[in-house]
Amino acid sequence: MPPTRVRLAAGGLALAGVLFFLYPALRPWREESTLDGALQAMSSPWWVATHLFAMIGFILVPPALLAVRRVVDATRSERLAVTAAVTTWIGVGLTLPYYGAEDFALNTIAAKVADGQPLDLLDLADSIRYHPAAVTAFLIGLLLLAIGPMLAAMAIWRSGALPRFSGILFAVGFALFIPQFFAPPAGRVAHGVLVAAGCIWLAVALWRLPSRPAAAQLP
Repeated sequence: MPPTRVRLAAGGLALAGVLFFLYPALRPWREESTLDGALQAMSSPWWVATHLFAMIGFILVPPALLAVRRVVDATRSERLAVTAAVTTWIGVGLTLPYYGAEDFALNTIAAKVADGQPLDLLDLADSIRYHPAAVTAFLIGLLLLAIGPMLAAMAIWRSGALPRFSGILFAVGFALFIPQFFAPPAGRVAHGVLVAAGCIWLAVALWRLPSRPAAAQLP
């Protein structure tokens, strides 16, 4: 992967970090266990925009891990980096359908309820969010999204091709994606800051790579 492509992947990862921050920071927070709260949140244009921010962020992460894989090429961490990229890509694929339903389906239903059409918003929201197949795929996807960045952080640490700590915060942020859903709004915004910091830190390390000496090769 030429330096230009590495920098492009780094730029995409930095953008992903910003989007992961904007997702909870601008998301309309209401008491969604009540009809009025759910209606205000889910019918808002910001509901659509912020969930879309998260989806775009997820899409931008795997190319950055491919760049990491290229950076550690021919070191003892190459296989680990490949596994990290593939695991993360599968995790993104399993996670996005759920986000799509959460984003577009709930917004459409909420808009119909706001227009006075006879729908039970809370029941429909729970049916979409807790559909067995959907929530199972979502949880598996998020688990893979926790494992992939952790493997990437291990590959970075072992290879010495990037600053050793540059993948740690990135891994921690994605490892906490499932727990943060049970946190209050302030906790979820704090998690967004953590993920943004991790993505941007790794992005800066990748961006600066062309000016660094080549990584040590295996004998």
